[in-house]
Amino acid sequence: MTALMTQSHVVLDTDFGDGARFAQARAQHPRLHYLALTPRVADVAVNPAANPAISADPQLRALWPLDVPGVHRIILDDGRVTLDLLAGALDAVLPQVAARVDAFHVGVLAPGHARTLARLAAPGATLHARAPDELLVWALAGAGFACRRVDGGDDIAAEYRGRRSPFVGLAVPPLRDRRAVVIGAGLAGASACRRLCAGGWDVTLIERHAQPAQEASGNLAGIFMPLLSKDDNIPTRLSRAAYLFALREWRRLGGVGQAFTGAACGVLQLARDAGHADVQRAVLEHWHYPPAYARWADAAEAGALLGGPTPHGGWLFEQGGWARPSSLCAAMLDACGERLQRAFCSAAITLRRTDAGEWLVQGEGGALLAQAPTVILANGAGAVHIAQAAQLPLQSLRGQVTHLAVATGPPQLPLVVCREAYVTPAADGIVSAGATYDNDDERDLRAGSQHENLARLAEIVPGAHVAALIDTAPLAGRVGFRSAAPDRLPLAGALPDVESAGRLEHLRDVPRHAGLYGLLGYASRGLIWAPLMAELLVSQLEGAPAPLEAALVDALDPGRFLLKQRRRSQ
Repeated sequence: MTALMTQSHVVLDTDFGDGARFAQARAQHPRLHYLALTPRVADVAVNPAANPAISADPQLRALWPLDVPGVHRIILDDGRVTLDLLAGALDAVLPQVAARVDAFHVGVLAPGHARTLARLAAPGATLHARAPDELLVWALAGAGFACRRVDGGDDIAAEYRGRRSPFVGLAVPPLRDRRAVVIGAGLAGASACRRLCAGGWDVTLIERHAQPAQEASGNLAGIFMPLLSKDDNIPTRLSRAAYLFALREWRRLGGVGQAFTGAACGVLQLARDAGHADVQRAVLEHWHYPPAYARWADAAEAGALLGGPTPHGGWLFEQGGWARPSSLCAAMLDACGERLQRAFCSAAITLRRTDAGEWLVQGEGGALLAQAPTVILANGAGAVHIAQAAQLPLQSLRGQVTHLAVATGPPQLPLVVCREAYVTPAADGIVSAGATYDNDDERDLRAGSQHENLARLAEIVPGAHVAALIDTAPLAGRVGFRSAAPDRLPLAGALPDVESAGRLEHLRDVPRHAGLYGLLGYASRGLIWAPLMAELLVSQLEGAPAPLEAALVDALDPGRFLLKQRRRSQ
């Protein structure tokens, strides 16, 4: 068993200011999790005059997020310190925080927020606030805080003496026994292993193939980019958080194109037609994103990038690009060090829970492959072949990617271009184009799927030589099977115990298999989903603050489908 690790000291600060309190707490606590609420990331200026505590730190400057809404998790000091910047209006952001807070630093707060703070407070939590009148003092006292004035002024100090905070995470394994089994060595599993091992867990990774990333994560190139929408819906908000977190984590790993194969060369998402171009421009005009996140490239600029005329422009994601998933998986697994044990060429078939709270992972013929209190299914559509996950609504979608050797004359582009399909820059002499979405299980390449890929390619990249590839390019490529949920969102969290479920009204009512979790359903966005989903799951395991708003965490809960099903039938 591993040694007991120090719990993080959790601070919530609604008045982040110049970051001086964060810098002081960072120096004081062996492990620190700092939640900083700010209307906009840009309000925390990163320059020597306005913010010396941040601007003087090259590590923090290198990971500082773009000025977009949402939760921005920044991991510092080899994981010892976590800074969450929660960007948005206080009334909207504060109710979405899920954490057990040890210390609060708040500015002038509305009395109505007192109960929210009490909901988050750990026993004995301290609070410092500005209270020019007695309304906030009375509200805090009514919520369980013992308050006193500081030096007779407007500042108050308080201690939470109320009943135990109602905030509870999912079942947390004893910290003295941080052992886990991860099943599946693709992007989902490799990300989980890296995050767990970095947090002091001992992990056994089970994979049925001889090498990692042999299924959906085995393509030569995957693209990374966010989603945009006018209404900033759940998929958009999730993809924004995941995309930006992935970029930060890859920088910590060593960088795209350095620690693993790929390039942050940019992604151009072309409009389908004139009407769609109007929609794309309207989205950018509404949200005023930083150009580094998303900007409009008009037809002239898009044509210059494509090497020929195009009727419409599109969204340009300058920090997007492509990566080779197998290379990224290898880099993440190598970073795990001695805490990771690999059990490859081993197919997990059965899970059995012992009376002592251990999961026994058994292979063919009942052979014991590994055991631990915690098991994480990260094996895509293969999860449904394990009894405890058999009723998850995961669909396997066939995707055929076409490989075009440079010698055959494919387009040589400086960035990724996508519309109904995508095409990547050449890597190791191969251009990747695709991919199909088929509802069958054919693993062999087929000419019809290649024709579909190349016809779509000819629609977005100008030139007769591209159109000619439809008939002249040799059949080459790769077939992979994506795992997708009906709502096309990942499943990250504790798996539901369907057999034990009765009447359900809320997610908290869904019974769970103790110690059994899933990182599943990444569809075609595994590159960006994987780091944030692993971070979310490990935060749940350790009872740490979530890296997302509570509403988005609920949208990813594997129990959401069972809840919807029971609500319809009740």
